[in-house]
Amino acid sequence: MENKSCFHCGDDCGIHPIIVNDKSFCCNGCKTVFEIFSENELTCYYDLQHSPGTIPKEVAGKYDFLAQDNIIEKLTEFRSDTLEIVTLYIPHIHCSSCIWILENLNKLNTDISDSQVNFGKKTVRISYNSEKTNLKDVVLLLCSIGYEPYISLEDFQSGKKHINRTLIYKLGVAGFGFGNIMFLSFPEYFEVNEYWLEQYKHLFRWLMFALSLPVVFYSAQDYFISAYKGLRSKLLNIDVPIALGITVLFLRSTIEIIFDLGSGFFDSLAGLVFFLLVGKYFQQKTYDFLSFERDYKSYFPIAITKIDKDGHEDSIQVYDIKKGDRLLIRNEELIPVDGILINGRGKIDYSFVTGESQPVSKVSGDKLFAGGKQTSGVIELEALKSVEQSYLTQLWSNDVFNKNKEDEFTTITNTISKHFTITILSIALIATTFWLVIDASKAMNVFTAVLIIACPCAIALSAPFTFGNLLRIFGKLKFYVKNAGVLEQLAEIDTIIFDKTGTITSNKSSHAIYDGEGLTQDEALVLKNSLRGSNHPLSRTLYDILETHDIVTLDHFNEHIGKGIEAQHQAVNLKIGSAHFVGSPMEQSALNTTVHISSNSNYKGKYTFYNSYRKGVAKLFNALKPHFDLVILSGDNEGERENLKKLLPAKTKLIFNQKPEDKLEYIKYHQSEGAKVLMIGDGLNDAGALAQSNVGIAISEDVNVFSPACDAILDASKFKHLFNYIKASKSAIKIIKWSFVLSFLYNIVGLYFAVTGQLAPVVAAILMPLSSISIVVFTTLCTNFLGRRLK
Repeated sequence: MENKSCFHCGDDCGIHPIIVNDKSFCCNGCKTVFEIFSENELTCYYDLQHSPGTIPKEVAGKYDFLAQDNIIEKLTEFRSDTLEIVTLYIPHIHCSSCIWILENLNKLNTDISDSQVNFGKKTVRISYNSEKTNLKDVVLLLCSIGYEPYISLEDFQSGKKHINRTLIYKLGVAGFGFGNIMFLSFPEYFEVNEYWLEQYKHLFRWLMFALSLPVVFYSAQDYFISAYKGLRSKLLNIDVPIALGITVLFLRSTIEIIFDLGSGFFDSLAGLVFFLLVGKYFQQKTYDFLSFERDYKSYFPIAITKIDKDGHEDSIQVYDIKKGDRLLIRNEELIPVDGILINGRGKIDYSFVTGESQPVSKVSGDKLFAGGKQTSGVIELEALKSVEQSYLTQLWSNDVFNKNKEDEFTTITNTISKHFTITILSIALIATTFWLVIDASKAMNVFTAVLIIACPCAIALSAPFTFGNLLRIFGKLKFYVKNAGVLEQLAEIDTIIFDKTGTITSNKSSHAIYDGEGLTQDEALVLKNSLRGSNHPLSRTLYDILETHDIVTLDHFNEHIGKGIEAQHQAVNLKIGSAHFVGSPMEQSALNTTVHISSNSNYKGKYTFYNSYRKGVAKLFNALKPHFDLVILSGDNEGERENLKKLLPAKTKLIFNQKPEDKLEYIKYHQSEGAKVLMIGDGLNDAGALAQSNVGIAISEDVNVFSPACDAILDASKFKHLFNYIKASKSAIKIIKWSFVLSFLYNIVGLYFAVTGQLAPVVAAILMPLSSISIVVFTTLCTNFLGRRLK
């Protein structure tokens, strides 16, 4: 009996193959992969190459170095006893099928817990159980399914961007073919009828045919693949008319030279592909530039506390952190860089990184990874490297934490593109039918010109380029927005809700007066160190007011969000917070904001705060009031009601004594009534409200509260400019609409000349990328003008 080869990997199946759907498999693993692909209609994967599941012979042994611990340490971004996370660059990612396969690696290897693809950067971020598998096995699995990663330790260390040169090669081949085909076409262009033309005419035509083959089957292959994938998924994407136009031109030209009917349109065909790729290259370079600006040059408005050699604590921006710096991490603060724990008890929540919220205990000498959040008091660490801006933005933008908020405008863009394609195909067929009857010699030219001139690329480009540039501009102005969808939502809001303490009030200029029984030296020591570990605005204000005390490591620290702090050191058990939380016999004062203190269940006294409002608050609210419903939703008592009434516009709603869950329910109710809500809070107590709102903005004032709940972070110094940012978002929508109008006008004019037979396909190919470039230039200039007005 003849042994059969495995349908998936190509290995010999032996004498007892596993048969499924009349196909032979060597093992259950290959059978399982095939079944997964079959269930999800991805068996086209097997059309890509013969036995695609095999580990290429050149890969065998190639990745043995990934078993070395020091190499794994450099490549992984997170390591624990049971979990490792690595981001790999995979050049072969090119379509939605690739994304599905790579995001379902856990079905091929159950030890892989999660995999997420970044299509734009062609990377996949993989989390796997390091006790049961390793990095080498993960990489070999990727190779076996046709997605070999590109790994270079030199690139990893230097932070260089991976460059995919495939587009450049395709552009070069198309340009070479276009130039030479044009050269060979000159004799017939100029109608040279001498003997030598008659002698070599057929040779020139077949040379043009030969030169067109690599242009069509190599340079233009992405358009065919994309069109095929779209049609297979019953979607008419923007590459369908392009692929159809190229096919028609090639077949028509080939038929003409075979039957000696003419020289065909090989020059137009090569020119079409060349100019399409020029436009594509321009778009890619522009997008790369905007991405670079966003990832590395946006001044991320997050601060961290640095401890100098003399023990002084200074607040610095995270991008100023250097290797060897000693950093103070308070309760609920994000660890911005990899470091070594040198003081305090770490209880680190790595849910940002791993998706698992179970805190991990750490002691002095343990390594802490960037992205973890301290959840139990204050710790000190020594930075092992400087901050990676792109890593922080990657954590914040992680799809695990993105709420599925409505994104109607993007949907409108996609809908326009879809209907646009259907309309263009219909116009092309009708116009071709008309010319077949009137003048058949023009029919193919008309058909091809219509398909090419009306490509909706310009429509698809306007939104991402407008918002991409605005994200970059906002970042430089210390208003950091998570993604383009947030800008769309920001332009639609009609209700703005503000927290009070730490949002419209400034921690730095507020002051407090103590009333009650004096604290012992031990109690004052515990109070100071308890406040040192908290990020609540009142805690930060009180910490700055109190006298300096020795720094000690607390035996116990627990911050109850919305209530207060419970801390213990030796014999002192302190509670700091609301009157009810500390067990005060006094009723909560309704006149001022107060923080109460009890020691070992004995009530000691209270601090009464006198708030100082941020500069420009009254002017900001007066500017906002004609356009939005304004609400102050505060967890404090009503002590500041009269002051706020004098400061803020009439009919501003003032609601006090709101717990975090009350704020969330208030927003949810108003959303059910049709309101589109912008919530502005401190990012700590307001996490639920920020997540529930259509747009949530966290105010940052020298604290590192980095919450996935918020959609944007605004530096406190830029609070007075909030209305300008909202107006700029609305202006961005207008820019996009105007770019749509320009694109439609261009298409109407272009279609007129194409349908009437006055436009050659090669001219259409030149005009199409020019239209895309003009839209990008228009949106970029307009958003830059917006940026100058903001400054």
